Amino acid sequence: MRDIRKLPLDKITVSPSILAADFGALNADIKRVTDAGADLLHLDVMDGHFVPNLTMGPPLIKAIRQQSDLIFDTHLMITDPLTYVPIFIGAGADHITFHVEADCDPQAVIDEIKKQGATAGISLKPGTPAEEVFPYLDRIELVLVMTVEPGFGGQSFMQDMMPKVKAIRDEIKRRGLKVHIEVDGGIASDTVETAAKAGANMMVAGTSVFRNPAGALKAISELHSASRYLS
Repeated sequence: MRDIRKLPLDKITVSPSILAADFGALNADIKRVTDAGADLLHLDVMDGHFVPNLTMGPPLIKAIRQQSDLIFDTHLMITDPLTYVPIFIGAGADHITFHVEADCDPQAVIDEIKKQGATAGISLKPGTPAEEVFPYLDRIELVLVMTVEPGFGGQSFMQDMMPKVKAIRDEIKRRGLKVHIEVDGGIASDTVETAAKAGANMMVAGTSVFRNPAGALKAISELHSASRYLS
């Protein structure tokens, strides 16, 4: 069973973002990062409205589902996640993260994700305070803190998001919950330590994995090695 709840909370897990992959050789690129030790696969879904970019839809997810056994960590950067949750889960998404800023009642989206048999996560844009996710922490499996403005890959890591990560981690610990904290944006060997020390245990990495000149194996290994900074 592909279940994000089975991944460790006390070790760094790596979710390569296929936004940085070669879409002309996508299955080969996915196999490459899988063989290199990726723990799950990050799928960035953008609608050109909620964020200023268009990426992939259900047909692509359905196609790569036939070729991969990794957990599909699906990040919906879309205005109306409630409508599309069943479609993406039907295409093969194992986990759905949506934005608290979307035009939907967050609890209704969580309920629909669970109804469809997937795990749920909530994401926060850089300008959204940590407290926005607190009411839902006991109902979700993951919080995704954006460490860049969502929309495009290859942006620089926003270190000023680390207090937000720490605030969410502290609240999770205070309440004794088992919730992953994922960070997305500018994650590489030179930023993973900072993210881990703040309390993030799941790293989305696109360019630094798929386009690393030293190869995906070294890139993922360097990210995994930051487990020692988790507390």
